[in-house]
Amino acid sequence: MKKYNLNFKLFFLIKVFLIAIMINANSYADDVKEKSDLVILGKDTAPVKIKVFSSLTCPHCANFHIKVVPKIKKKYIESGVVQLIFIDFPLDQAAFDAAKLLHCLDKKKQLTYLDNIYENQNEWTAGENIEEINNNLKMIVKNLGINSQKFNKCLNDEVIADRIIIDRMNGQRKYSINSTPTIIINEKKLEGSVNFKNIKKKIEKLI
Repeated sequence: MKKYNLNFKLFFLIKVFLIAIMINANSYADDVKEKSDLVILGKDTAPVKIKVFSSLTCPHCANFHIKVVPKIKKKYIESGVVQLIFIDFPLDQAAFDAAKLLHCLDKKKQLTYLDNIYENQNEWTAGENIEEINNNLKMIVKNLGINSQKFNKCLNDEVIADRIIIDRMNGQRKYSINSTPTIIINEKKLEGSVNFKNIKKKIEKLI
C-alpha cells in the first residue's frame, strides 16, 4: 500500500493548471513539443502504432508493463508489426519526478529504468513524503548513471518538466484520457480490458 498522501496530487494538478494558462497565452507548447523525446520500442515502419499513456505510480500501469508489454514485444514488435510508444501521463508528483528522471537517461537505459520502476513500484513509492520517495528513486537511477548532482538537475529541468506536462495535456485533450493506462491503437482508444487478448484482437484486425 502506498503511503504518500493526496497533497502530491494536488500539488501536481496546480502545476498542470499553471502551465495550461501559459500554453493558452502563447505558442510555447509547440516549441517544447518539437523537442519531445518519447520512449519508443519497435520500428517506425511498423503498420500498427500503439501509444501507451501511463503514470509510473499507477498499479494497473505496472501490471500492463510487466505482464502485457513482453507479450506484445515477442509476438508483434520483434516481427516489425507493432511500434510501442510510451507517453507519460503522471497522476501525482511522485510519478512526475520519476518521469523527469526517465527523460534524463541515455536512450539505451530508458527501458531498463521503466522495467525497474514498475517491478519495484511498491518499494520506491513507500514514503511518507516526496523527499523520501525521491531518495528511493535516487537509489534506482544511481546504477544507471545518474549521480546526486545530476539527479537534482534532472528534477529541476523545466524543459523536461514542461514537455511531460504538455504531452499529458495533449493526450487528455485529443483522446479524452481519464485513467491510466490508456491504450491508443492507430489513433483509436482501446475499449474494454487492457489485456493482451483484447489488444491482440485489435492488432490482428489491422494486419
